[in-house]
Amino acid sequence: MSDRILGACAFLLGVLYIWRATIIEESFLSDPVGPKAFPLIIGTVVLLSAAYFIWRPDTEPEWPAIGRLAEIGFAVAVMVGYTMALPEAGFVVSTAVAAAFLAWRLGAHAIAAVIAGIVTSLGIYVMFHLVLGLSLARGPWGF
Repeated sequence: MSDRILGACAFLLGVLYIWRATIIEESFLSDPVGPKAFPLIIGTVVLLSAAYFIWRPDTEPEWPAIGRLAEIGFAVAVMVGYTMALPEAGFVVSTAVAAAFLAWRLGAHAIAAVIAGIVTSLGIYVMFHLVLGLSLARGPWGF
């Protein structure tokens, strides 16, 4: 039953995502694919995944223990905090802290988690900002 509930929620999310993608205004200077293509692909994948959960639910799902559920809830809280910190602290610092924390909770030692957070943050920054030229949230230090 829980798989079907998850599938129904995901299906509604996919429909909403596709609907919102269809109302994106296109500029006459856009590329041949346009800005709607990527959101439409994501929405379609969500719909297909949701359909699988609705039609083929797990007969005996194993729920995690209460401690694990709390851990998942805390990870979600970290991601919400990350989105709130982006405008203030900037992409590099916010991403480094969030990635380090999540790596630590996934089992990395503290030093390795900090290194992973920094490398992840800088790697994404270099790829998306410096190579692809995309705008990322600037922090008080200008990056």
